[in-house]
Amino acid sequence: MEKPLRIGVLALQGDFREHAAMLRRLDAAVVEVRLPGQLDGLDGLIIPGGESTTIGKLAAMYGLDDAIRAFRGAIFGTCAGLILLAREAVDGTHGQPLLGLVDIAVRRNAFGRQVASFEADLEVEGEPEPVHAVFIRAPWVESAGPGVQVLAEAAGHAVLAREGRYLVAAFHPELTGDTRIHEQFLDLVREEQGVRA
Repeated sequence: MEKPLRIGVLALQGDFREHAAMLRRLDAAVVEVRLPGQLDGLDGLIIPGGESTTIGKLAAMYGLDDAIRAFRGAIFGTCAGLILLAREAVDGTHGQPLLGLVDIAVRRNAFGRQVASFEADLEVEGEPEPVHAVFIRAPWVESAGPGVQVLAEAAGHAVLAREGRYLVAAFHPELTGDTRIHEQFLDLVREEQGVRA
């Protein structure tokens, strides 16, 4: 029997519990990550939605920013996680601590504030049926480098993308009953394990 994947969920702030529940539905072993040492032995990591500034500051305070940069497994960032993984925020927010791991520029709150939150069905590359997506104070990808593969768009902007071992989503796949985006991430984790082996 295949050993379950060990997936960390950054648990500093935001909706990490919902990601953990989704991963357990997919038979992954979940580790809530609050300290750098908890990244050891993980196959993948999810950086959840929440307040990107808060998560970034807490990550820096606990030394998790450098630990995440050094982490060799696949990483999935949703909403705030997408912002933190980006190389640049283009909305004039200064002092935003970004990990700079994905070659994208993002616009925070691009679709509007909390009251402008919405749901939409997205055409996602590799999925035969649309994926229902929940957008809450969502960012979008303003621009992407040549190595970034756009997997879905909303309002003409990239909202799901992949670059190498990184997957980023502007929406919250953990807030629906649809496991397909998390399944794509677990496939990416397995692919990276094969590359590293």
